[in-house]
Amino acid sequence: MFGFCKPARPAGAHYARGVSADDLTLDQVAALPKVLLHDHLDGGVRAATVLELADEIGHPLPAEDAAGLADWFLASASSGSLEDYLTTFEHTVAVMQRAEHLRRVASEAVEDLAADGVVHAELRYAPELHQQGGLTGDEVVGAVADGIADGIARAAAQGRAIRVVQILTIMRQADNGRATAELALRWRRTGVGGVDLAGPEAGFGPARHQNALRMLRRASMPVTIHAGEGAGVPSIAEALHVGGAVRLGHGARLVEDITFGRRTEDDPLGLSGAALGDLAHWVRDQQVPLELCPTSNLHTHLAPSLAEHPVTALHRLGFAVTISTDNRLMSATSPTAELWRLVEIGWTLDDLRDVALTAAWSTLVHQDEREALVEDVLQPAYTPKGRHRA
Repeated sequence: MFGFCKPARPAGAHYARGVSADDLTLDQVAALPKVLLHDHLDGGVRAATVLELADEIGHPLPAEDAAGLADWFLASASSGSLEDYLTTFEHTVAVMQRAEHLRRVASEAVEDLAADGVVHAELRYAPELHQQGGLTGDEVVGAVADGIADGIARAAAQGRAIRVVQILTIMRQADNGRATAELALRWRRTGVGGVDLAGPEAGFGPARHQNALRMLRRASMPVTIHAGEGAGVPSIAEALHVGGAVRLGHGARLVEDITFGRRTEDDPLGLSGAALGDLAHWVRDQQVPLELCPTSNLHTHLAPSLAEHPVTALHRLGFAVTISTDNRLMSATSPTAELWRLVEIGWTLDDLRDVALTAAWSTLVHQDEREALVEDVLQPAYTPKGRHRA
């Protein structure tokens, strides 16, 4: 779709700071091309669609109009508990049990992301959660694939190009790991780029699904694992060294393996003299991509404010930071909103450029496609007129 070019700089590379936060406007951020690695299909349904489909199937909802339902999702998701956050999915999953509903949700998700400037998106969901109405795993993936194709066509009709990859999720607390792994391998050349492991971290480590994860490694299928969100450093270590993750879903609590220096006016984050633990060193040395979702993390109380969220410190220390939305409905967010909130705490155009390029080099597509995405789409857009590329 984007052609072929040679690579620019590797993931995690940093560039000289340029355009200041004061020079950026919300409209400019909205216009930037974005790469989204961590977005849950059942967490990004339009509130109006949930309302309409729930009425069609007779599923009761906690609100009677789209605005009230959106407010309910946000209030419930921001209660402070990851477990409470996850209960909101009962309503979105309930309306995603029919093939036609899955197609619609997927199509709308792609259309919404493209309208927000996303040029590459990776949508994840657990096929096992969408088989309560009698669909098979293959029928679920096929319906989502059809919806994605429709969304891409709709976006193209509006003059927007977007590529979308499916990530199939294994639920930690269930016993369907092997079935999901086999499903992903069957669809790997028709839209599925990798596998995810998600659900409650505590008590449900990747070893529970070691056979499925081993099967995927032997088949050279990439895996990203939720870790460092609801649990800390040991969970991250397990994701990497037991689960074989090539990316970390969230990974924010890796900061617990870093000892920061004294905070001063000139160094408010205490980055000078920061000491990394063995795992933090390993993650940075290997440039393991971190799929950070700041707004979602604030809602689950991983950090008290965005200024105190680990995202800026990890980025400044040279980790492979990427920015994602997690669940757009639950957190009332979007790719543009995530980036704009970072601009409001001092991020510059070059910061946004860094994370966009890192995300592009971390996508679950082949290297030539990554190169084209960087050279043809991202580099021109993030290089202001009058400045030479780094």
